[in-house]
Amino acid sequence: MTGLWARPDGALAEQWARVRAKLRTEFGDAAFNSWLKPLTLAEVSDGRIRVAVPTRFMRDWIETNYAARLAELWRDENSDFGSVEVIVAPARTSIHQAGSPPPQARQIEVEAEATPAPAVQAPVEAIDAPSGLTSVLDPRFTFENFIVGRPNELAHAAARRVAESSEVPFNPLFLYGGVGLGKTHLMHAIAWHIYRRNPDRRVMYLSAEQFMYQFIRALRFKTTMDFKEQFRSVDVLMIDDIQFIAGKDSTQEEFFHTFNALVDQSCQIIISADKSPNDLEGMEERLRSRLGWGLVADIHPTDYELRLGILQAKAEQLGLDSQPKVLEFLAHRITSNVRELEGALNRIVAHSSLVGRAVNLDTTQEVLQDLLRANDRKVTIEEIQKKVAEHFNIRFADMHSARRARAVARPRQVAMYLSKQLTSRSLPEIGRKFGGRDHTTVMHAVRKIDELRATDSSFNEDVELLKRMLET
Repeated sequence: MTGLWARPDGALAEQWARVRAKLRTEFGDAAFNSWLKPLTLAEVSDGRIRVAVPTRFMRDWIETNYAARLAELWRDENSDFGSVEVIVAPARTSIHQAGSPPPQARQIEVEAEATPAPAVQAPVEAIDAPSGLTSVLDPRFTFENFIVGRPNELAHAAARRVAESSEVPFNPLFLYGGVGLGKTHLMHAIAWHIYRRNPDRRVMYLSAEQFMYQFIRALRFKTTMDFKEQFRSVDVLMIDDIQFIAGKDSTQEEFFHTFNALVDQSCQIIISADKSPNDLEGMEERLRSRLGWGLVADIHPTDYELRLGILQAKAEQLGLDSQPKVLEFLAHRITSNVRELEGALNRIVAHSSLVGRAVNLDTTQEVLQDLLRANDRKVTIEEIQKKVAEHFNIRFADMHSARRARAVARPRQVAMYLSKQLTSRSLPEIGRKFGGRDHTTVMHAVRKIDELRATDSSFNEDVELLKRMLET
């Protein structure tokens, strides 16, 4: 190669294809499609690669979040390259060839020890849009794909109202809840619905972190008036994870004024956070007060029914044959958040496809052993009774009652059996926990359940499912 910029040859094009494939694998389809797919390999020079993007905003975001990893992947493919330069080259515009680089180009020198940039959720591309501001939205996150249950029904109903209303029903709509419970899904769903109903409405969706990033850039380059005009000329402003501006006084000040200006113009504001407005530490009191002006909707942790519904919908999307026992097992065992729940199912399906093993309880436990690692807590008889009663849809009180109907007696025997298997209690102690029954009653229950497990495969699966759920 010469010191002059030159078009990449065929070998470099093949290397670039491999680099792109690795970027997609590492950062995921959503981030790749939003930010990395538009990258084109433009020119090469001594030890340097030049890649092009269509807008300044994309260039800045790629420099901040992906350039280090991009350079490392290039070095893996071709040790001749040690740095990457990101330039702005609008679509269908020829890229500057030999001679001096175009004035908008900015070189990023990446040292060998540079660490990979972390994967980030794609924010809004809101620059250079010809007809208002547009959002980069995940096509999976729609109202149609949102599973509604008691923990999220208020948030879902409020989001629907905002999306379908031509007026501002409440301002702001403030959604809060833990990680992976559906806040971002609802925000994307609102934006999709508004866009489909009225494409001319100007909707901006971005994270609080990106709001802060753009504000800092505006201060640095003395373009605060452009920043103000950009954020105060929208019809709907959506800010995700507002807790990230806690403690950032200047950013809070600007957001406060932006908030007031949009409310005065009767524009809709939608905010999400991990806590309610009153619990946001490091947030100014006047801003907390305004965040609580409209409707505050909590998304509670998922319950068993909602988790099972989410898994059933996900299994249908993945084309997984009906595996009710596996789905029930996952719904009981993975209770942290929806992302982890869906991720677990993805892993099971991928393992089945790649290895060729059937999806069942055994393979599920093997593939997900890191998620399902049993802790060392002691299972109590009361926990066993509650779980079994819930599973067989009988009252907890029936575990202690004198009722002998089969619909009650069989679950009670299962609970006695599991108490013998999973606790160190003696037979008389177990009997006393079941309404003062004799130890011979417990012995009979254990023998009966053993017999049924050996002859009835469906019943055996039920008992095994309960046992595995209780062992965590």
